Amino acid sequence: MRKKELALAVIERLKKEYPDSDCTLDYNEAWKLLISVRLAAQCTDARVNIIVPKLYEKFPDVNALADAPVEEIEEIVRPCGLGKSKARDINACMKMIRDQYNGEVPDDFDALLKLPGVGRKSANLIMGDVFGKPAIVTDTHCIRLSNRIGLVHGIKDPKKVEMELWKIIPPVLRLIATNAVWQTFVRKIYSYIFIKFFISVGIETENSIGFPVIGCGKEIL
Repeated sequence: MRKKELALAVIERLKKEYPDSDCTLDYNEAWKLLISVRLAAQCTDARVNIIVPKLYEKFPDVNALADAPVEEIEEIVRPCGLGKSKARDINACMKMIRDQYNGEVPDDFDALLKLPGVGRKSANLIMGDVFGKPAIVTDTHCIRLSNRIGLVHGIKDPKKVEMELWKIIPPVLRLIATNAVWQTFVRKIYSYIFIKFFISVGIETENSIGFPVIGCGKEIL
C-alpha cells in the first residue's frame, strides 16, 4: 500500500472509529486556545482545562493579561508546570496581539510563529481548529505513530515529519487530520491502542522495527 493510500485509509478508519473527536482543550476564543496550548506543554489537557478558568476570572481578556504582572499569572498557572516561562510567554504573547494585531489572533501561519511561546505545533493547531484552514499538528505521539504505521520512516524531527505528511495527506483532509480525528487521537490514545486498532482492521503496513503489521490477532507491543 502506497503512503498516500495508507494515509487516506488511516484517516477514514479513525473518522469511523472516533466520529466526534475534537480538540481536547476547552476554549471559546482564539486567544484562549493560544494560552491553553502554551500551558499544555508537559502538562495534561485535563489539568489545563481546570486551571484556565481561574486565570480568566482574574484576567478576563487580552488587555488584562497583557497588563498583568507576570508574577500574578505565574501564581495561577504554576500547577501546569514551568510556571515562570509559561507566564512570561503568555504575558508577552497577549501584549503582541494587543499592540500589533488590534487584540485579534492573526490567521496567518508565519505571523503566529512570531508570537512568544508559539511553535509550529501550536500554530498548526490554531490554523486548523480556530480558522478552519488545512494544518497538520505534529506532536510527540504523531511522530511516533506516523513512524510505526509507515507514513514516515525513521524521522523524528517534528518539522520534517510535518513536511512529509503534507506530501501524502490531501489538502481537503489536512484539517480533518488536525482537529476532527488525528489531533484528539494522538493526544488521548497511545500507540498500544493504535497498533491494536490497526491489527483489528487488518491494514497492512510496516512499523519502525521492520516487520508487517497485519490483521493477525497478535499483540506486537
